[in-house]
Parts: sequence; C-alpha cells; structure tokens
Amino acid sequence: MNTNTTDAAAYFRSKLQFEIDVMDVAAGLPNGGFVLVDTRRLASWEHGHIPGAVHLPTADIPSRAPEILPAGTPVVVYSWGPGCNGSTFAALALATLGYPVREMLGGIEYWARNGLPVRTADGDGDGAREADRLVTAHQPSFPAPPPSL
Repeated sequence: MNTNTTDAAAYFRSKLQFEIDVMDVAAGLPNGGFVLVDTRRLASWEHGHIPGAVHLPTADIPSRAPEILPAGTPVVVYSWGPGCNGSTFAALALATLGYPVREMLGGIEYWARNGLPVRTADGDGDGAREADRLVTAHQPSFPAPPPSL
C-alpha cells in the first residue's frame, strides 16, 4: 500500500479540479458559467436528459464541438452513470481541443436518483422524481423509516 500522503493529497486535489458533483451542477444551472453536455447517443438522449443540456455524442466532438461550443467555453460532461466511462472519453476529447472541462460524477443516473428533473424527447418528465435517500444528503428531509418488526 502506498502510504505517501503527499502523493495522495496531490492526487485528490487534482481529481477535484476535473470532477464535479451532480448537486453542484444543479446549483450552477442555468447560469453557472459552463455548458452542460450530454455525451450519450441519440436514443439515450431521447430516453431522458438533463434540461438545459446540449446533446453532443462523444464520437461527434472532434467535428462538431467547434460549431456548438465557442472556444474556451467551460464544459461539464455527463453520460449514463458510474459504470460508464463515456463522459471520460468525451472530457478527454474536449480537453484535447482546448476546452476547460469537468466530468459530472454519477452521470444522469445519479442526477435522477437525487430527485432532479429529467426531460424526454416528447417533453414529458420535466418534474423531479423522489430522491433516493441513500444517494443524497441534499434533500431537506425524509420521512422517518418505519419501525422494525
């Protein structure tokens, strides 16, 4: 086990510069000084996406990013969730093009699990869902669990 705490501190400090929590993204929309980019394929976007996000699939970033995102625009990317590294590939592609970019931890899965709104292709689903109390501490209160039998 590496016990070098200086290396560990540098690693985690660096990680925090390039990742952002879903609740911090939610607090920053719509005028948080960044563009939120959904990097998933079209069918996934239509299934549900974050209101206010721009759809730019990872494979299209090299050819379409310059026409959609002005040079130097800060970008936050997301994909499905913690089991998907699509947004990591998208962040790499955008960083390679010179964009300041951060990756939203948990993707749309944790966005929805935090009770935040998701929009579908036909406009349904703009309302927030009930938050999963095991995922978020940001909800004001939860009903007490029923007593054990």
